[in-house]
Amino acid sequence: MKKLLAFLLAALASQAFAQGFPNKPVRLIIAFTPGSSTDIIGRAVAAKLQELWGQPVVAENRTGAGGSIGSAAVLRESGDGYTLLANSSAHVANQSIYASLPYDTLRDFANIAPLAGGPNVLIVSPQTGWKNMGDFVAAAKAKPGGLNFSSAGIGSGTHFNLEKLKLMAGIDVAHVPYKGTPEAIADTIAARVCCYFAPINAALPHVHGGKAVALAVSSAQRSPLLPNVPTIAESGVPGFDYTLWVGLWGPAAMPAALVTKINADVRKTLASPDLKDRLTKLGTLPMDMSPQDFNAFVRREMDDTAKVLKAAGIKPQ
Repeated sequence: MKKLLAFLLAALASQAFAQGFPNKPVRLIIAFTPGSSTDIIGRAVAAKLQELWGQPVVAENRTGAGGSIGSAAVLRESGDGYTLLANSSAHVANQSIYASLPYDTLRDFANIAPLAGGPNVLIVSPQTGWKNMGDFVAAAKAKPGGLNFSSAGIGSGTHFNLEKLKLMAGIDVAHVPYKGTPEAIADTIAARVCCYFAPINAALPHVHGGKAVALAVSSAQRSPLLPNVPTIAESGVPGFDYTLWVGLWGPAAMPAALVTKINADVRKTLASPDLKDRLTKLGTLPMDMSPQDFNAFVRREMDDTAKVLKAAGIKPQ
C-alpha cells in the first residue's frame, strides 16, 4: 500500500511539474551547423514554442561527428526538459556508424516528437557540364572511385542518402565528409567536390541563383518547389526514396508526463498556419506523431538504416 501511495504521489508531482513547464528559458541544442536543414527547422519551431510558452527558447549549435556531439551534450544535462535536442535522421544512423558512441540511442534518449521532413536534392556545379542524373551516373561509372562526393558529416542524413544511392545505382564515388551543409554546398558550387545531396531548403537559393544545377530529388515524388527536377527513381534508379527528417529529443530521465506535454505543444505549433506555410515553402512537411508513434518510428528508422549501411559494407568505426 505504501509503495502504491508513493507511486501515485510521484505521478501527481510529475503531472504538476509538466503542467507548469516551462517557467524559465529552455535551451535547444541543434546538432548541425547554422544554415543546415536541422538548424532551419529547429529554429523555426523554437520561435513558435517561445510564443506558446512565453519563455525564451535559446537555440545553440553544437556540431560535429554526424550530430553525435550535440546529442551527447544534451545527456550531460538533467531530464527536466530545459535542455532539448534538435537532430536530423543522423541520430538514428550513428549507432551503426560509430563504434564508440558515448550513449545508446534507444536507451538514453526520450523520443519527444518529429518536426518536419523533406527530400534532398542532388546538386552539382555548372562547371561539371552535367545536365541530368544520367550524366552523373555515366561519369561515376567511367571513373570508379574517382569522383569526390560531399556530405554534411559521417553519419548525417546526407551521408546515408549517398550510401543508399551508391548501393542502388551500382556506382563507386569517394565520400568527403564536411562540418555541415553550408560548407558542403560551398565546395560543391566551387567544384572542389563533384556533388552533394543538399537538403532542399538549403539548396534552393543556389539552384535559383544559377550557382548550382539540380539533377534529381531523393523523394518518391517530385518537389513542388522544383517541379521540373525529376526524382532519382524517374532517372534510372527504380524504387529509390529517401526523406531527410528532423526530430526533437531529451534525456531518457524526462518524466513521461513532460514528454507528452512537450509533444502536444510541438504538434500545436506545427499545426499553426504560419509555421506550416513557412516549412512548406522551405520544401519540408510538418510531421505529426504521438510519443508512442515516434518511438516506433525511431526504431524502424534505426533498423532500416542499419540494413542499408550493412549492405553498403560500412562497419562501425
